[in-house]
Amino acid sequence: MAADYDALARTLAQEHAAGKNFEPFGVRDLDTAYAVQRAFVRLMRAESGAAPIGYKIGLTSKRMQAMCNIDQPIAGVVLAHRRHPSGAVLKATDFGRVGLEFEIAVRLGRDLPAAQAPFTRDAVAGAVQAVAPAVELVDDRHADYKRLEVASLVADNSWNGGIVVGDFSTRWPDLETITGVVRKGGVEVDRGMGRDVLGHPFEPLAWLANHLAKTGEALRAGEIVMTGSLVTTRFPAETEAYEFELEGLGKVAVTITV
Repeated sequence: MAADYDALARTLAQEHAAGKNFEPFGVRDLDTAYAVQRAFVRLMRAESGAAPIGYKIGLTSKRMQAMCNIDQPIAGVVLAHRRHPSGAVLKATDFGRVGLEFEIAVRLGRDLPAAQAPFTRDAVAGAVQAVAPAVELVDDRHADYKRLEVASLVADNSWNGGIVVGDFSTRWPDLETITGVVRKGGVEVDRGMGRDVLGHPFEPLAWLANHLAKTGEALRAGEIVMTGSLVTTRFPAETEAYEFELEGLGKVAVTITV
């Protein structure tokens, strides 16, 4: 079966290289999807020489689940060369179609070993060292959302195309009630709250720790985890500058050029 995972991963890599639009491709269950994702990440690591630095969690808010018509969280891997600092200027042509998602990122201060699962929000909270405003770069490759299904999305590394991360703070306000404000060109275009992601950003973190534990994997000290977008995805159609502020915590900025 491992050869099948590798073959599907190579198909994904070829589609990305050829600039093909995203299409469902016959992955029918989540266990298979995550196995293909692991094979796909191995291919990307071999090509880039970049190590994983953490994870993205997607579809943790009702707004995002409604947008994709998928009612459960998903996970993907973030590679080192895809981490960008606040103020990054990125080219839309480097993606199939780039979307921006506005999130609360956490950095872990200690491991969460698989043997300690199942994890609760309180259990993972003690492992969080720092928090930052962040933007996930998703590459949906012009997906048809009416035909979207979760397994193919997961296999394609849950569409992670990178992250833009602001300054981490080791002290933070109440993350359940914190407000996140999205501005385009200095004008507010959307806002959400920390509780919009499964009630609290540490709930997705607990979900991820438990998800990884099922296959003996673990979150590690120093890893960054994106906990899911507070608002729906923005797809820049022209050169656009965005700022995302977590009130009482800080800001992160990114510009997409077309």
